[in-house]
Amino acid sequence: MKLWGGRFSKATEGLVDDFHSSISFDQRLYKQDIEGSVAHATMLGETGIIEKAEADKIVEGLKALLSEIENGEVAFMVDAEDIHMNVETLLIAKIGEAGKRLHTGRSRNDQVALDIRMYAKHACLETGALIKALCQTLLNISKEHLHTIMPGYTHLQKAQPITLAFHMMAYFQMFSRDLSRFSHAHDMADTMPLGSGALAGTTYPLDRPRVQALLGFSKLTDNALDGVSDRDFLLEYLSAASICMMHLSRFCEELILWNTNEFRFIEMDDGFATGSSIMPQKKNPDVAELIRGKTGRVYGDLMALLTAMKGLPLAYNKDMQEDKEAFFDARDTLVKALCVFTEMLKTVVFKKDSMEKGAALGFTNATDCADYLVKKGVAFRDAHKVVGSLVAYCLKEDKALLDLPLEKLKDFHPAFEEDVFNAIAVETCVNARRVVGGPAPDMVRQSIQNGEALLAQY
Repeated sequence: MKLWGGRFSKATEGLVDDFHSSISFDQRLYKQDIEGSVAHATMLGETGIIEKAEADKIVEGLKALLSEIENGEVAFMVDAEDIHMNVETLLIAKIGEAGKRLHTGRSRNDQVALDIRMYAKHACLETGALIKALCQTLLNISKEHLHTIMPGYTHLQKAQPITLAFHMMAYFQMFSRDLSRFSHAHDMADTMPLGSGALAGTTYPLDRPRVQALLGFSKLTDNALDGVSDRDFLLEYLSAASICMMHLSRFCEELILWNTNEFRFIEMDDGFATGSSIMPQKKNPDVAELIRGKTGRVYGDLMALLTAMKGLPLAYNKDMQEDKEAFFDARDTLVKALCVFTEMLKTVVFKKDSMEKGAALGFTNATDCADYLVKKGVAFRDAHKVVGSLVAYCLKEDKALLDLPLEKLKDFHPAFEEDVFNAIAVETCVNARRVVGGPAPDMVRQSIQNGEALLAQY
């Protein structure tokens, strides 16, 4: 008989037990469920809602049960539905009648909300730590490559010369925003709902602040109805996870491109690549491709929970059981992706010569050539037209701007002088961009220092 079965005249069908049960996935909440129950029982004994001796027996039994679960000595039961009922059933079997008093002043609705909030808080901290490690890796690469020149792109066409450090610090900015998002998601989860009951609180004189303190929450929920109905904190995590996976996917896309024979900007480590079953020359960037592919999976987890929640009246509905699989899957996917991506990035070999050669080709210095004329007194629109004509000529003759002699440059505009060759050298193009946020090494060095200060806050 189910613990809630007093009103029913027959057992649930076997098919219903299997369909209804969530123990296959929510068993990972065992620690949170037991820790929450220990705090609840402690409070019940301290307030005199149940006898202190019974509360102590419950706490002792729960701690013993936790040890047994962690030692692999417990088999969870499908017909006990979920981790919450499993723990209570196992506790009653272990300590007898006292175990039946654990649920005094509590509903599964606020119990579920408590457990998933505790797990979400940990997941946010765990994910944040992994993102911080990735950010530190980006800072390390940036310090090493302050002067490694490469082409910057728009529309996947060579645009202007930059440095590898500048490029890496762009990703640092993305992931630093992810750090902020997971910190916010943690704050959203850091509200203690136990005491909300099924939806309207309870008539027992619960000491909610005591439970809050025992469990380390910063706040109490202020409305019992919302306390059991809210899953916004999970949506915050899933949203942050989706954005973070998008950033990982963009990064992977570039690494995949850079690893091609056409770019030759990097060499992937053998430990993070695979081969072909038929083509012996192949070295495929499968890790990066798989992270890129798994991004859509996390997007799907976010959409699944948004869709499950969108039409639910207050308060708890069984639909909300669907929150956990989506959340757990997104957390697992993101954690694995961050771990493997960071280790992969540490082993990437950046080919400086190929990058610098790439920056020298494709007229990445054309904007600087136009700016040179502007500084000589030519209107920008006129300068833009002159350099556009120069580029067209170079394409026809298969030459770069720096290949042209001064006499030929003067054919296009008399303002060109000998100093143009220094002005449009790729090193000059990079070093001259000394605006805050620009690619000049001293500006990127300042950006790295700002990044280090930011990470120290987490």
